[in-house]
Formats: sequence, structure tokens, C-alpha cells
Amino acid sequence: QVRLVESGGGLVQAGGSLRLSCAASEIIDNFNAMGWYRRAPGKQRELVATITRASSTNYVDSVKGRFTISRDNAKRMVYLQMNSLKPEDTGTYFCYAETYGYEWWGQGTQVTVSS
Repeated sequence: QVRLVESGGGLVQAGGSLRLSCAASEIIDNFNAMGWYRRAPGKQRELVATITRASSTNYVDSVKGRFTISRDNAKRMVYLQMNSLKPEDTGTYFCYAETYGYEWWGQGTQVTVSS
């Protein structure tokens, strides 16, 4: 059973930064891709950023230039560096991993950006 554990959320003022971390229970090279979703109050889940096994990255337009996803295979970690945060970035951020049609999710970490 794959376990993903997020950390690093919190309360920050607009313009501030946070770094989210996702710790995986197994070698992350096993996954085709990992990434981060977020769910804001009253909104649908949104894919924020992904990183493939080959370290190719993709971002939703609203975070391009502000967020950076990265991975450390040796530590089994995936990170999301979030800069220039805006109130609309508020939400619960979930780490996910997928491979060959299977998906796993973490429990989420709350990010709140005050104006």
C-alpha cells in the first residue's frame, strides 16, 4: 500500500512563500508521474502541477512563474515551492502519484493565504 504524506502548509500573507513536501513510502521512480492537486472551498479539485519520471513538469496557468515542482528520488520526496502567493491559492493541497492507471493520494495539507 503506497502512502503519501504531505507537510508544509500553513497561514501566510499574500506575497509570501511556502514549500510543500510529499513523502512517499516507496521509491518514487516506480510512478509515471507525481504532482499536486488543490481544492478550494466551493470549487472543484484543480491539478496544480505535475512532474514525470523523466522530470518533465507541467503547471496550471494560474501558477506558472510562481510555483515550482521538484523531486528528490533518493529521499522519496516531491516538493512544491510556492512563491508570490495570492488569496486565491488558498485551499487543501493533495499530493498524488500515478502509474499504469493506479492512483494514490495523501491526506492533504491546508494552505491559507490572507490578503
